[in-house]
Order: sequence, then C-alpha cells, then structure tokens
Amino acid sequence: MLLFYIRHGDPIYSPDSLTPLGARQAEAVAKRLSLYGLDRIFASSSNRAQETARPVSELTKVPIVELDWTNEKYAWQDYSVDDGNGGRRFCFEHPPIKKMMASEEVRKLGFDWYEYFNDIQPTFKTGFLRVRKETDDFLMELGYKRDESANCYIQTRENNERVALFAHHGFGLIFLSCVLNIPYPYLCTRFDMTHSAITVIDFTDEEGTVLPKILTHANDSHLYREGLPTKYNNRVYF
Repeated sequence: MLLFYIRHGDPIYSPDSLTPLGARQAEAVAKRLSLYGLDRIFASSSNRAQETARPVSELTKVPIVELDWTNEKYAWQDYSVDDGNGGRRFCFEHPPIKKMMASEEVRKLGFDWYEYFNDIQPTFKTGFLRVRKETDDFLMELGYKRDESANCYIQTRENNERVALFAHHGFGLIFLSCVLNIPYPYLCTRFDMTHSAITVIDFTDEEGTVLPKILTHANDSHLYREGLPTKYNNRVYF
C-alpha cells in the first residue's frame, strides 16, 4: 500500500474554506494524483480538507469517506498552548515548549514523552493516545496491525491500494508520529508541511514485517508544475 497524506490548500479559517489560491492548489494535487489513480480517498470533516479532496475525487470517480477524528479542531484543543499574548498557538510553534521537547529529559522518555508535560499540559497525553488509537483502527481497516513489542506492523491482508488522506498540519504531525512510531517531539520540532503538500508512505511487507517508510515528505512539485507560488505557508524561505 501507498498512503498519501495531503495537507489542505491555502485556507480561510473563518469561515472554514479555501482561498482562490487554495482551490488552485487542490486542482494541482488532483492532476498529480489522478495520473496514477487512487483506490480510496479519506478526508477530515473540515470544509477546507473536503474542498481540497473534491477535485481528485471528481477526476478519479472515487468517493470521499469522511473521517471526523482527523479534524484539526481536536488537535487544536489538545495541542495548542497560551502564547502569552492573549492568543494560542500549536505547541510546536511555541519556543519554550519546543525547547522542552528537544531537551535530554524528554528524549530519555522516548515514547512516553508526554509524561514530562503532565503538570504543564495534560492534554498532550490524552490527545496523543486518542490519535494513536484512531490511527491503529484506521490502519487495521487497511490491513496493518500494530506490533507494539517490535515497533512495526503485521500485514493482515494483502493491500496494493493507493490511499489518500486529506487533513491538516497540526493533526498531521501527530498522525505521522503514530504511523511511523517516532516520538512526537522528534517529529514535530524537525518536520513541517506547507499548504497542499503531499507525503507518501510505503507499507511494503518484508517477510512478515511492515516498517512504514516515507518516500517523499511535504512534496510540492505539483505547484511547480502548474506554475503556482511555492511560498512556504505564504512565507518566503527559499
């Protein structure tokens, strides 16, 4: 199986939708993914994710299956923190929290990293365990059972499908942490994804063991092909 994780296009958060640029990004994603075809399409219940998924659904004639648990609102409830200025931001964008996540104390906790934050942000733990359970159930439906003792998956049925999931940034970092069995602090402080970026994960079974491998992360080549701006989240870095 190949799993395509796609972040929604350039958004309007209120009301929840895509900007005109985001709509063009969604069309560019659709052209790219429809070249090889998709067997299944899943999307967050948010409008911006649904609008990003719709063009490829129309081109491939594959219906969109809504997954409410991937909606960003739940990740925001669990993983946003007070920014000190009367607002909130995701923990991976908050310098003091990022510094804690990179600390040796958190590193030593490994997969139990959230225990370090119990007194600061107890929702880190509850939120992570919720997403991990939902992720395990999702992958089980696709034919992959988590082997907790070996930090891998066991394939329960043959699956040669190409599966797409359209969702979000904040949720996506938690989701990828769960799928790849990489402690969340390692992943969220060192990996990112721009609007409409595509991450491809290979689930090849090798002698009874599946170790999901990222083939490309946060790829935006569809934007280059269509001549669309490649500003990272509307900011110029390169």
